[in-house]
Order: sequence, then structure tokens, then C-alpha cells
Amino acid sequence: MPREEVVRLHMSSGTTGRPVVTGYTRHDLELWAQCMGRVMEYAGVTSRDVVQNAYGYGLFTGGMGLHLGAEAVGATVVPTSSGVTQRQVMLMRDLGTTVLCCTPSYALVLAEALRGLEGREGVRLRVGIFGAEPWSDGLRGQIETHLGLEAFDIYGLTELGGPGVAAECSRHHGLHIFEDHFYAEVVDPDTGTPLQEGRPGELVLTSLRREASPVLRYRTRDRTVLTSEPCACGSPYRRFLRIQGRTDDMLVVRGENVFPSQFEELLAGFAGFNGQYILVVDRQAHSLDTLEVRLEADTADEQRLEQEIRDRIRDSIGLTVTAKVLRPGVLPRSEGKAKRVVDHREASTGSGPP
Repeated sequence: MPREEVVRLHMSSGTTGRPVVTGYTRHDLELWAQCMGRVMEYAGVTSRDVVQNAYGYGLFTGGMGLHLGAEAVGATVVPTSSGVTQRQVMLMRDLGTTVLCCTPSYALVLAEALRGLEGREGVRLRVGIFGAEPWSDGLRGQIETHLGLEAFDIYGLTELGGPGVAAECSRHHGLHIFEDHFYAEVVDPDTGTPLQEGRPGELVLTSLRREASPVLRYRTRDRTVLTSEPCACGSPYRRFLRIQGRTDDMLVVRGENVFPSQFEELLAGFAGFNGQYILVVDRQAHSLDTLEVRLEADTADEQRLEQEIRDRIRDSIGLTVTAKVLRPGVLPRSEGKAKRVVDHREASTGSGPP
């Protein structure tokens, strides 16, 4: 592909390594707009909506991708980008925002800000389009309750052109893969062997129509399950179940393989939990791994809640952990992708060359 035909470059956030650069021809941008318009249609967004796009603009694909989709269906776009939370809330009220686009972790931040500023009075939100990080059904319930909207999951990667690879429909039974643009497989993450439908594994994607940066059997490191069972929405496309986490997010703690999403789902069942948490893993010299769950919750009995959390994690996941309940507002907030794991083990053991 001659460089002169590449009209735009975007870049991954680089949260898990060196940023990845991807290019677009004019044709690629047209296809991207089509896919993102389909995302909006699946969520029921129309020209009557006001879309507040709080994904980051610039090199990150999220902002421009959702922007293209909203314009494709004729909606009014408010390109706030991420951050400046108080202004986000003000514009949400003043401009009559009906659709919110951001990461699920930032949706929690906005919900928290709304509670501190007259609640949802004057807010007209009805749809939320959230992606760029794994999130559980428990977190979905919190977001829908606190923001008063219907939440939709979307999926994409910079390597595949950004968001618009797959999207959730109104049935919320998985994400439809846009198979006129992408071919999906699920493989064994250790061997790369393709797995039968219905078996969990790593999602592998091939782009079918991209010009500037095509990819063949790209290993996404995202864990999911493929299904070709017909969806009641009538879409002809296969689905994958919601992303369960990344293969490189997996923690091995005392021989047990666990993922942050498992803890998030359990924590969401406790009253007072506001969705903010981190997992801190450590290992003292010649000792076993330790895992502490730190979470924010509004409760009158912190010790009782800590014990209940320890018991539920032990019974459900099989790990003995410590739990630390913090008052709301203590943990750092994220305007983009949230960091849920802090692993001190390498520093604790002094591993590496002498």
C-alpha cells in the first residue's frame, strides 16, 4: 500500500505494551463509518438522539470511531472526549444528552459525579454504549441503575481498525460479529488449535476488507465463546459471548487461575459496593502468594462486609484472600481503561538477573 493512499493513522493506548499504529485509506474510513453506524442501529440510536462521546479523541480509536457511527445515523454529536467530569455532567443536562459513549469504568465515575450534583434530575439518558475494557454483568447492572439507561457492549481493537468489529443488540445475548468485514475463530490459547463452537478460548480475527492495515488470524488475547445459534433480533451474524477477560490478564495465585472479571461479578452482589476495586497480589520471600481485594463501599459495618466478601470468594473461586473495605472516593479514578490489578510479586521476590 503506497503511503500516499494512507489518509489517517491511529494508535493503541499502549496500556499492555508498545503502542500499535494502524493506517486507513479513504475506503477504510468509509467501511469504519458503516460498521459504527451499525453499532448505533443495534443500540437503537437514531437522528433524534444527542450522543455525548466521552471516549478519548486523538490517536486512540474510540473517540473518532463512535463519532463516525453517530454521524452515520444522523445523530447530534457532542464530542466531549474523556475527562473534565464536572463539565461532562453539566453538558449532559444542558444539551439533553440521550446517548452516552465511554468506557464502563468512566461511566461509574460519571454516575458518582451525578449523585453528588442533584442526582439524575434533568438528565435524559436512555442508552449507553460502553467498551474498550472487559466488564461484568454485575457492573452493567450498577451502571444501568445509577445512570438510568440501557447499556450496550461493543468490541474492537486498534489492530482491526478500532471499535466496530462486533456489537450487542437489544437482546443482550452476546455480541454480533460483523462477518461481512471480519472472520472470527476461537482457539486454544496455549496451542493455537481451533476449538469447536461453544468451547471457551482465545478470540482470533481476520479482516476481510481493510486496505491499509489488513490482518490475518490476529491473536486478540481476549477470552470468549462463539455461538451460531440464531438470535431473536434477526441478525444474520454469529455472536461471541461477552469478553471474560484477557489471557494476559490471568492471575496465577497459589496455583489457581483467576481473572479480575470473576471478582468483579462477585463484588457487584454486595450492597453498598460502588464498582471501584483493585486486586493487590504480593509474595514475601519464601512464602505463598497473597491476594488482597480492596474495594469501595458505603457500609456501616466494614468488618462484617469484609468477612462476607472473604467467605464468598473462598466458596465461589476457591481462594483464601484478605478484603479491605474503603470509603467511597479513596481509590484512584480512571477516565479511560481502569487498572484493576497491582502485582508486586516480581519486586517482592527480587526475580531477574543479579
